[in-house]
Amino acid sequence: MTQLITTQPILKGNIARSINPNGLKKYIRNQIEYVESKGEYNGPKKVLVLGASSSYGLAARITTAFGGGADTIGVSFERGPKNGNMLGSAGWYNNIYFRQFAEQHGLIATNFIGDAFSDQMKDDVINYIKTSFGGKIDLLVYSLASPKRIDPANPEKIYTSVIKPIDKAVTGYNLNLEKNEMVEQTIEPANQSEIDQTIKVMGGEDWERWIDFLKKADVLVDGFKTVIFSYIGSPLTYSFYHEGTLGVAKDDDDIHAKAIQSKLESLNGKATVIVNKAVTTKASLVIPIFPVYCIALYKVMTAKGTHETPIMHQDRTFRTMLYGKQPKWDEKGRLRPDSWELESDTQAQTKDLLQKITPDNFKTDLTAYRTFKTEFMNLNGFEVNDSISDQVDFDELVQLKP
Repeated sequence: MTQLITTQPILKGNIARSINPNGLKKYIRNQIEYVESKGEYNGPKKVLVLGASSSYGLAARITTAFGGGADTIGVSFERGPKNGNMLGSAGWYNNIYFRQFAEQHGLIATNFIGDAFSDQMKDDVINYIKTSFGGKIDLLVYSLASPKRIDPANPEKIYTSVIKPIDKAVTGYNLNLEKNEMVEQTIEPANQSEIDQTIKVMGGEDWERWIDFLKKADVLVDGFKTVIFSYIGSPLTYSFYHEGTLGVAKDDDDIHAKAIQSKLESLNGKATVIVNKAVTTKASLVIPIFPVYCIALYKVMTAKGTHETPIMHQDRTFRTMLYGKQPKWDEKGRLRPDSWELESDTQAQTKDLLQKITPDNFKTDLTAYRTFKTEFMNLNGFEVNDSISDQVDFDELVQLKP
């Protein structure tokens, strides 16, 4: 007997508690079509993406597969449907639908579901590379964002990340998408333990550990590349991001990039920190105060024709910079596709607009609130387009495997 479930958006603050798998499939298809519309480019051919099921990691996987013709391995921690009516996570279906579309194009697209921080996952992926993926990879994309990490050397030790300022409290306005409200909030500063643990979770230590495992196993080609995604942002956000716990963790990426680079010299390899622009992701939605900056920034960048979603941003980064002829490097050797966000006039207009936004007018055409919320809803399969059915067959969904 067919069990139909009617899906509807359920939000808890800025976190979605429901999904529409039909919309997620269309959302994946839309991203693929965007990449295909840009044509092919000479990119990597054997790619491992850590954190492959959503946002920038998913975008990197899509552009390398459908723009560069790459076979891919994706690692992510997601949950599937269970208990007769619980549909699971958006990333679970993103993995499935990406694989289906990739296989239709004759590409290998293998999904590993589990803890990417664990040594067991590293061993499992390496074994698969050796036995079923041609023996070597030419690109590792590190795009993990997690609230916690189990210490691989001591399973009893769990590190927990926090999003807080350092040294002083910060007060500002934030958005509540559930209630369509703009509310003032104060973020208390992190203590030293919270800072240290956030670095352990969100810094570059595990990235380097992956490289150590992969190199020791001899599964990296000559000329191998690896990238990690970072964010610096505008001085308008420094107090709660760049100068806060997340910023310190991102600084740690630079330290490990140098260590990794030295380890890849014998392979003529390259380790790169890619500094991305602000986009709508599940992670960015829970950064305090940040959403208000986004609705101002998006308004300005849309008017300038420079606003990007994750797939637009990563396709440009890979196509024109990482594997193209228009790289933009900074003095620390980081790749800087975020230059569009940080362009001086864009920042000046964003700063001016932020001073005009109030709890009474933030939902008007003064800002890009509608764009921001629609992009968030799209991440969960809602509002992708008007023709998407809100009914799903649970029995069919249970049969789908990543």
